[in-house]
Amino acid sequence: MRTILVIHAVIVLAMASVAQQNSPTNRPAGVTYELGPDSLPQPGVPKGKLEGPFLFKSQIITNTVRRYWVFVPAQYTPDKPACVLVFQDGQRATRTNGSLRVPQVMENLIAKKEMPVTIGIFITPGARGEEYVEAPGGGNPNNRAAEYDALNDRYARFLIEEMLPEVGKSYNLTKDPEGRAIGGTSSGAICAFTVAWERPDAFRKVISCIGSYTSIGYRPARDGQPMIPGGDFYPTLIRRAPPKPIRIFLQDGSNDLDNQFGNWFLANQQMLAAFNYANRTADQRNLDGPRYQVKHLWGEGPHSDNHGGAILPDILRWIWQDYPKSN
Repeated sequence: MRTILVIHAVIVLAMASVAQQNSPTNRPAGVTYELGPDSLPQPGVPKGKLEGPFLFKSQIITNTVRRYWVFVPAQYTPDKPACVLVFQDGQRATRTNGSLRVPQVMENLIAKKEMPVTIGIFITPGARGEEYVEAPGGGNPNNRAAEYDALNDRYARFLIEEMLPEVGKSYNLTKDPEGRAIGGTSSGAICAFTVAWERPDAFRKVISCIGSYTSIGYRPARDGQPMIPGGDFYPTLIRRAPPKPIRIFLQDGSNDLDNQFGNWFLANQQMLAAFNYANRTADQRNLDGPRYQVKHLWGEGPHSDNHGGAILPDILRWIWQDYPKSN
């Protein structure tokens, strides 16, 4: 009997250890993904220029100031409208030693004609107040959640009515929605999708990495104000509405966050399922109109830019694969 009890105790301890290792706060970090040559400087590739940072005060997202950068490829000429790629969390997207290195990827792919000549616009979230103040420890500006996680058209209006015209003062930007892409990671990803969802007449290509399609943006009804849904409501909206002319690449990892706001990996899988359902239902009903164009790649990484950065060249190739469409 004593031997049986000892064995039982060892089994219980082993099971407890495994449970602790795989609990939401102790999930394994997953694999590390390495950057390929298209994310690194290459000899013989014409150098573009990254201008900025510039400061911008919005009249739509009031009481905020933000920074932005503009990447101009060497192949740009003002006589021809350039495509546009807007990326959220511009301070991360432009970091030369970071995971994303978006301007460098653009430089290499444009040189190989694997994406069109494109102006990159990299924007930070707003900092509340009259001055842009660096967040302690390199953190996010304090208006990020209000801008990125909200299910409304305010950020889309800011981009379309303010930021694009501002950059358009210096550069010839296309007005073709098929020639405009928008991307981001985490809350920047759901922000990018919200812009296309609200305004497919202006943006139709979305890059979504480790997207926060969870209840992080939820606000209960209070003080006479209505309830504000979170990003976990998007699969319901997508399933109930006719498909929109949006092309979207979804990336996430099986070791993404799992906390009080939801399970990020499951949320991204729900988004994929909702897009597929909407397309399938429209086909079954023989509905005229657009269909979602969706591609996804699931990895094993945690909530970081690592995997998305490693595959960014392939994401951009897919996003731009048939632009411009031949007549």
